Amino acid sequence: MHIVIPGALPEPEVAAELAPHLAQRAPTLARWLGLGTPRSTACPAADTWCTPLEHWLLQARGFAPAQEEHISAGLGPLRLPGADDEPVWLAELIHMAPSRDGAALLPADTLTITAEQSAALLESARELIEDSGITLTPDTPETWRVHWPEPIRLACASPALVAVSAVNDWWPQDAAARPWRRLVNGLQMAWYEHPVNQQRLQDGLAPINSLWLYGGARRSQLSRPLPDDLRIETALQAHAAAQDWGGWIEALAGLEQHSFAPLADATPTVVLTGREQTVALDTRAGWLRRLRPLDWRRWWCNR
Repeated sequence: MHIVIPGALPEPEVAAELAPHLAQRAPTLARWLGLGTPRSTACPAADTWCTPLEHWLLQARGFAPAQEEHISAGLGPLRLPGADDEPVWLAELIHMAPSRDGAALLPADTLTITAEQSAALLESARELIEDSGITLTPDTPETWRVHWPEPIRLACASPALVAVSAVNDWWPQDAAARPWRRLVNGLQMAWYEHPVNQQRLQDGLAPINSLWLYGGARRSQLSRPLPDDLRIETALQAHAAAQDWGGWIEALAGLEQHSFAPLADATPTVVLTGREQTVALDTRAGWLRRLRPLDWRRWWCNR
């Protein structure tokens, strides 16, 4: 079993203050952390163009980037299984809002997008899309597949990464991206007063006012399936991103009660992610380690 816990690696200066709370509120997790030898992997966003969780998932799938391809390109085939081996480009429906850094992105999983809303927005943009030469076909209400009229080389960041940074840092400026930028600019104007968004505003929801492009790799670049019995526990993720450490502690206690304690006798591989790092621990320790667990606070607080 693999248990992946995004947001479970606070920065060292914060981790030192949180360690006593982890030991008290999540004793099962604390015991696991003492049984395994930590194996750390650096995954700086400037190199990966994706989040540490996405980086771990792509490595777990055995993704092999092509030459000059960021590992984030593998998110296309990772998110959209299928039979063909064409490059898998995806466009995620998002909300883009002004911010002091230029623009901020709200990803689709925060927007509550219905199939009807997605279909209406796509239908309203048919003419713009046809004129662009780019083809968009719905996959899910939140994601459309992108087909280019000819092969393209383009580096695109994960929308999940952009959501916790700034759009201006990742907005594609390559000449190859000009057709996409023109299309997105047209969609933003077409959707500004669209009935779907007018209704969303009345309902207190953020408008769906743009698309974010990502992916580009082929399914054949994924060489293996994800581990069996994979569990991804995301309760800490938003609190860590917002540096809401009180909420983080309460969410940790909830994970202990509902997810960790029922597995107290298990020996999972535990994967923790931080801002630009993952740490994996195999808890299948020998008898000596079980008698004398590691002091997990040393590595958890001093990475």
